[in-house]
Amino acid sequence: MHSMLSYPLDTPRIMRKRRMIRQELLERNTQMTDKRIAILGGSTTHDIREILELFLLDQNIRPLFYESEYGQYWQDAMFGTDTLREFKPDIIFIHTSNRNITEYPYAASTAEDVDELLQAQFHHFVTMWNKLQQEYHCPIIQNNFEYPYYRLRGNRDAVDVQGRVCFIARLNMLFAGYAREHQNFFINDINYQSADYGLEKWSDPIAWYMYKYALGLNAIPVLAFNVSNIIKSIYGKNKKALALDLDNTLWGGIVGDDGVENLVLGQETSMGQAYTEFQEYLKCLQRQGVVLCILSKNEPENAVAGLNHPQMVLKPEDFVDIEANWDPKSKNLTRASQKLSLLPESFVFVDDNPAEQEQIRQSLPETAVIEARKVEEFIRHIDKGGYFETTCVSDDDLRRSEMYRENLRRMQLQESYADYGDYLRSLNMRAEIRPFADIYMARIAQLTNKTNQFNLTTKRFSQEEIEKMAGDDHYITLYGKLEDCFGDNGVVSVVIGKSNGEEIDIILWLMSCRVLKRDMEYAMMDEFVSRCREIGLKQINGYYYPTPKNTMVKEFYGAMGFAEVSKDESGNMKWELNIEKYNMRNNVICVNGGM
Repeated sequence: MHSMLSYPLDTPRIMRKRRMIRQELLERNTQMTDKRIAILGGSTTHDIREILELFLLDQNIRPLFYESEYGQYWQDAMFGTDTLREFKPDIIFIHTSNRNITEYPYAASTAEDVDELLQAQFHHFVTMWNKLQQEYHCPIIQNNFEYPYYRLRGNRDAVDVQGRVCFIARLNMLFAGYAREHQNFFINDINYQSADYGLEKWSDPIAWYMYKYALGLNAIPVLAFNVSNIIKSIYGKNKKALALDLDNTLWGGIVGDDGVENLVLGQETSMGQAYTEFQEYLKCLQRQGVVLCILSKNEPENAVAGLNHPQMVLKPEDFVDIEANWDPKSKNLTRASQKLSLLPESFVFVDDNPAEQEQIRQSLPETAVIEARKVEEFIRHIDKGGYFETTCVSDDDLRRSEMYRENLRRMQLQESYADYGDYLRSLNMRAEIRPFADIYMARIAQLTNKTNQFNLTTKRFSQEEIEKMAGDDHYITLYGKLEDCFGDNGVVSVVIGKSNGEEIDIILWLMSCRVLKRDMEYAMMDEFVSRCREIGLKQINGYYYPTPKNTMVKEFYGAMGFAEVSKDESGNMKWELNIEKYNMRNNVICVNGGM
């Protein structure tokens, strides 16, 4: 991550150094995902586009932009342009503000008048959103509205229906209701962003009068950063885990020196309250799917004793992995990532010690490091860093910690078996492998955008694209769920093939690293071949496109019985399989039975 593009943002410096930052990012990042982003603006958007590009490049997303003319968001959306249609956006960002509200209530307006006006303003946007979704079938990001920078009625502006503050608050709630009811529609909450930044600075009238910017120029990085967080979340680039220190991070004091009884925790002191609130925040993150781990330079028994302190909100069972020893923190983080089958880039590291922070930066530069050194700063830095931005919370997300905990129990069981085959059979695995179903569309889209290691082509698809392929007879789509004696792993594998005559091209094959070496790949291949045989296909073509992260599947098709037919200078490979000669390989997983 580029240091200037992480929280806390030095917004004036980003605005000044944008070209230098862009060049550094392009030179640093060689493997990027291209995405076409249409910006439909109700005000000037040029600088917003340039700064948004920086944040996306920092997430290894190379954006190509369509930018509407000044104030033409409605016209481009409703009537389109040949350029926009040919552009075929992957994402549409609608940058409007309270400057685009065409009419407010009057002092003499009745409640009925205000309701009618409110619905008219809302209908203006709903008509546009529906039109865009019908034509472009891609995610839409829409700003809500910032409050006005003046209040005609003072504090009653938030109370009386004629007040502009009240009117905007009600309009924002209508926007939120639409977002709850429509998938692939997301709100960029400039109402919160402007309040957090400072409404007076955000709503700089001079920026509007001189440049027709609906926000102050130095506020642009704040807006762009938040939009980039939504986009990276859509494409599965969120962090997954927090790696936490103990001493002076989760509690005040050093447990090995001070003793458990003298740790600073609880409601009796001001600093104890700070540590307790931080733990409550972490508990909330865990409940929505963030995995918690401990990296502590401590004797194991001291670490566990501290975690069992009666004032602790978090207990030992809340942590999927506890690394308490005297090894370097980078070694422990690497060990934790291996246990959980996560990449180091999936972690956010929190430690009050600047030396430990720097050690992780130097050894594991892909890991995000929270720069805060005081407990009262931790929540703000994690929260405003956007590491865990949520666009979709699936049932699998809510169970993620338990899933990883179950995986560790599987590893412990494996160590007790001399024969790996006997171990697999002892798991009593049952798989559900079927064509894409509506109930799993969000999770399938999430997997296609998150999975990097076991992903042969690393193609990324939105939920709209997934649903379209599922309804097209030219495609064979399969999802795989896996359950065993330890629990349900959820949807862990996805295959998409596109038929062409008597052949079919596998355009996507991926599997969650949680189920590596469990023979799920054989069960998926057997089912895919069976589907191909049912419709009379003769040959399957598999493709491998190398990235720095997916070398583990370089020989996947060879292991499945495919023959390599080509390989170019970049390492891109094509494999072929004669369906008639394929022999079923899964013999340890019961498929589509008992689930």
